Amino acid sequence: MSESNFTIGIEEEFQIVDPNTRELRSHIQQILEDGKLILKENVKPEMHQSVVEIGTDICKNIKEAKTEVFRLRSELAKLAKHNGLRIAASGTHPFSHWKDQKITSHPRYKQVVDDMQQVARANLIFGLHVHVGFADRDAGIHIMNAARYFLPHIFALSTNSPFWLGRNTGFKSYRAKVFDRFPRTGIPDYFGSISEYDNYISLLVKTNCIDNAKKIWWDIRMHPFYPTLEFRVCDIPMRVDETIALAALIQAVVAKLYKLIKQNLGFRLYRRALIAENKWRACRYGIAGKLIDFGKQTEVPAVDLIHELLEFVDDVVDELDSREELNYINTILEMGTGADRQLDVWEQSSDHKNIVDFIIEETHIGLTE
Repeated sequence: MSESNFTIGIEEEFQIVDPNTRELRSHIQQILEDGKLILKENVKPEMHQSVVEIGTDICKNIKEAKTEVFRLRSELAKLAKHNGLRIAASGTHPFSHWKDQKITSHPRYKQVVDDMQQVARANLIFGLHVHVGFADRDAGIHIMNAARYFLPHIFALSTNSPFWLGRNTGFKSYRAKVFDRFPRTGIPDYFGSISEYDNYISLLVKTNCIDNAKKIWWDIRMHPFYPTLEFRVCDIPMRVDETIALAALIQAVVAKLYKLIKQNLGFRLYRRALIAENKWRACRYGIAGKLIDFGKQTEVPAVDLIHELLEFVDDVVDELDSREELNYINTILEMGTGADRQLDVWEQSSDHKNIVDFIIEETHIGLTE
């Protein structure tokens, strides 16, 4: 297995929270200034000042990525605490309102707000992005086509945003519904070749829909500047081990699909409209519901299909040396996703502040003080 050895890059978006009020705080500048020497280019602001992102360097395998994510999250937690704040990992904040959050002063974010107005201002969400190194763009577009099928399975495992503006939304991931308001989001359609994909991008640029391909925010995309496939579908999970397990699963899916291509074997492609049905179910029910097995044309418990996915990638896991990290997927299936655990706290107390306390506690599990 050779394709750039499927290197990994992981980006996590965190909430900056006041531990007393449990509300979001627009204090990214303090953290950035304190973190310049420690986190360097690995930390950056997002559009809202109450959001902070950390991103790893290129990691050659999942074990290196795990070490890096633990280190970055630990350092960020220390910086926040030094400023009397906390970081929290959840796809949405349980009750803080987007209208109370300051927008980061940056030409890029000003342009987004000017273009999309309230849709941009209300986009107060927190995700996990996983990059898998892949230099062969011709093969990459075919892997992207096939990997779309597994996005709802992966997404269901990450669901961690059941609350929005103080309400239990009934969704396991309301983050996804907030982001749906943006253009060029969700499941992409498939492309017959890399040239067809490039022509699509060129047309959007030519007609002033976008200024560059970074304005395409699909759940999976070929990164416009880096030789990676970027998976953007996931909510930010609460625990580091969940982040690493999802990254290991994503890496394994890419490696497996590449292996099939090299053996002249294909994977059946499905239309975006069909895959979107499964994404809706994952968004609404997480791992507690059913997904559609399109090959059998029947509903199947999501947990069963996730076990099938683990079997599908099993023959590349040892080559990637990621079995230990991937096994944590079974722990997620047993204990529930972040959304399930947040809802358990809600059922016990009906107190949003208790949920924030729980998210903060889970976010810090395993971090070094």
